[in-house]
Amino acid sequence: MQNYKEITLPVLSQKDMDLLEELSNACAVSGNEREVRRIVRREIQPAADSFEVDALGNAIAVKKAKTSEFVRVMIAAHMDEIGFMLVNEEDPGIFRFRSVGGVDPRQMAGKAVLVGPDHVPGVIGACPIHLTTSEEREKTIKESELRIDIGAENKAVKPGMYAYYATKFSEMGSSVCGKALDNRFSVCTLIHIFKECPDNVELIAVFTAQEEVGVRGASVAAWDRKPDLAIVIDCTPAMDLPRWDGEESYIYKSKIGEGPAIYTNDGRTLSDPRIINYLIETAKAYGIPCQRRQPMTGGTDAGTIHITQEGIPVVSMSVPGRYAHSAASLARKSDWEAHMQLLYAALANMDKTLLAKPR
Repeated sequence: MQNYKEITLPVLSQKDMDLLEELSNACAVSGNEREVRRIVRREIQPAADSFEVDALGNAIAVKKAKTSEFVRVMIAAHMDEIGFMLVNEEDPGIFRFRSVGGVDPRQMAGKAVLVGPDHVPGVIGACPIHLTTSEEREKTIKESELRIDIGAENKAVKPGMYAYYATKFSEMGSSVCGKALDNRFSVCTLIHIFKECPDNVELIAVFTAQEEVGVRGASVAAWDRKPDLAIVIDCTPAMDLPRWDGEESYIYKSKIGEGPAIYTNDGRTLSDPRIINYLIETAKAYGIPCQRRQPMTGGTDAGTIHITQEGIPVVSMSVPGRYAHSAASLARKSDWEAHMQLLYAALANMDKTLLAKPR
């Protein structure tokens, strides 16, 4: 095991919580990340050696190393969230829509939404129980049966506009609850880490666009920047709730309360074992809790980064959260803090010997 430096690990502050609240409440469905990107620019640009927004909408900030020997590390955190797009106005104020990203139609009905750049309030309406038959109630509801209703005609609201869940961020004891915690946790983490970046790495912070619709932004950014290695930070579904039949669940992706989840593999990526082991050893050295995300489906920006150019060593590390891709997710503050601490500690001790080892 390598010799680890004496460092001061970052801790969550009220400023971090306030920023997470602002980011969670911001509306940024895939392809329309403008509101989150504006916050990122405000927070990051003053501390960056360079900052740009590319053609796909990725916000890319670079902080140069202050040592002669350094590793070029790309950290990717996606800005976008799942949501909806209006496709046709059937009656005044009533719109057909299509989901953007992975949204379960069973969770849509009755949810409050905000529509368009002016955040016009609306609701995803469905036929009330009083007006349905017993046969209809046994059927799984379909997206095509739902409508977004803004209450009255509004000429400013048009097909092609985005709609977003209207859930407001809140703290719930040791947890936080809000929309788009996948992946505003990591956007907030990357902003914090960037401002306190260790001197021994050149940090390429990429706040990616369009992750939820096919990891598109990360592909462009990785091709352009070609880092030595990449760490993708995200929020992963926790499957740790009691089973419907009362039995203990032995199969889970991750559990809340046990620290960040380090990916061995998922549906798109086999993570680089050198970086996996390095993260686990670093966590042990500093007493930071962490867990392995059990191999299952799904994917992150790592899925496209690792096959860019001639290949880029990559790993994903996520905050576990419940109720992903719904109107409200829940996660532990302690897991978020440990996620931030492990990322910082890994960067602070990183050097070129990490990739000199055989894969």
